[in-house]
Amino acid sequence: MSSPLRCPVNHSGAITLDPFVGDLDAESAALRAAGPLVRVVLPGGVACYSVTHHAQARQLLTDPRLVKDIDAWGAWQRGEIPPDWPLIGLANPGRSMLTVDGEEHRRLRTLVAQALTVRRVERLRAGIEELTGSLLDRLASLPSGEVVDLKAEFAYPLPMNVVSELMGVDAADHPRLKALFEKFFSTQTAPEEVPRMMADLGELFAGIVESKRREPGDDLTSALLAASEDGDHLTAEEITNTLQLMIAAGHETTISLIVNAVVALETHPGQRKLVLDGAVPWANVIEETLRWSTPTSHVLFRFASEDVAVGDRVLPAGEALIVSFGAIGRDEAEHGPTAGDFDVTRAAPNRHISFGHGPHVCPGAALSRLEATVALPALYARFPGLTLAVPRAELRNKPIVTQNDLFALPVRLT
Repeated sequence: MSSPLRCPVNHSGAITLDPFVGDLDAESAALRAAGPLVRVVLPGGVACYSVTHHAQARQLLTDPRLVKDIDAWGAWQRGEIPPDWPLIGLANPGRSMLTVDGEEHRRLRTLVAQALTVRRVERLRAGIEELTGSLLDRLASLPSGEVVDLKAEFAYPLPMNVVSELMGVDAADHPRLKALFEKFFSTQTAPEEVPRMMADLGELFAGIVESKRREPGDDLTSALLAASEDGDHLTAEEITNTLQLMIAAGHETTISLIVNAVVALETHPGQRKLVLDGAVPWANVIEETLRWSTPTSHVLFRFASEDVAVGDRVLPAGEALIVSFGAIGRDEAEHGPTAGDFDVTRAAPNRHISFGHGPHVCPGAALSRLEATVALPALYARFPGLTLAVPRAELRNKPIVTQNDLFALPVRLT
C-alpha cells in the first residue's frame, strides 16, 4: 500500500488518478472533460493540479512563473510529502537539468543537447540498424507461431542498449537497472522499500560516474566529466543525476513508443494496411502514436511561484502542476473532432507536444524518433504477419502514473 499524505487535504471535486492505471484512456477523457486545469490526487494521496488541454499546456510550459524548484511547493515546505512516498524519486530526483530553470538549466543542458542534435543522432543510425537486425534475427530463430513478448525481446533491449552505449553504461548493469527502475516508477512500491531503492540507484550511478572518471570513454558521461574539469563546474551530483535522468527517460519513452505503435496498428487493420502497402510513411505512424497513445501519460512537476490564470481558473501560488499528455494528445480543440481516432493519414504537421514544449522539451526526442523509425519498419518487413496473441482488452498497463506502459506485449510472429 502507498503511504497516505501526512496532513489532511481537502480533495473535494478532485479526480483521483488510478494507481493501477486500469483504463488510461477513460481517465484521460475524464481529465479533459473536467477542463483545462483540474485538481487531482496522485497515488499515495498527494494532491496537485493537472493541465489537460493543448493550448493551456503550451502556455504553462513556457510561463516563467512555473518553476522546477521543489522548494517552491507549499506542501513540500510544510512537510506534507513523506520521504517514503512511492513517487518521491520522480518528484525530487536531485539537481539536474530537469530540476532547475533559467541560466542554470541552460548550463546543465548544453552538453547533453550538443550530444543529441539531430545531426549527431543521425550518426547513430548504423549502430541502431545493426542492433535492430540482431534482435530480429534472434526472434526469427524462435519456432514459428510461438507467442513472444515483443516488449521484453525487442522494444526493451533496443533503447536500453542504445542509451547505455551513449552514456557509457555497461550491459552488465542492465539487470540491476531494470529491477531498480521497476520500483522507481511504480505506484505500488512499498513505502519501506523506497529509501533503499533510492539509495541503491544513487550508489549504482555514482559508481558508473566514478568508473568513467578513472577510465574515460567515448560517451556522454565522460564528456560531462571532462567539461567539469575544463571549468564548467558541473558537480558530481549534477553529473550523476544527469546520467540517471538520461538512462531513465532514454529507454522508457522509446519502449512505450514502439509498443504503443504496434498495438495501435494491430487494432486498426485498415491503418496497418495503408502503412504496409506503402501508402503512408512510417513517420506518420510515429507522430500519430506519439499523439494518440503518448508514451508519457503525466509528467511531474512544475510549481507555481505566484498565482497563474489558466482560462477562467487559477493555479494558486505554491501548488504543484502535472502535465497530462495522455489527455492533451486527444484534445479536440487542437486536433479536431477526430482527435479520439488513430489516423495515420492525419494532416501534417501533427502538432502534438508529447515530447514537451518550451525550455524543458525532451532533449532525446530526435533519438527516440530515430530508434522507432528504424525499429518499426524493420520489424514489419521481417514479420509482416505479426499479430497480437491476446485481445487488446487483455493487455495490462503497469502501475506507473507517468508512463503509458504495458507489462508485456504478447504477439505471434509470422
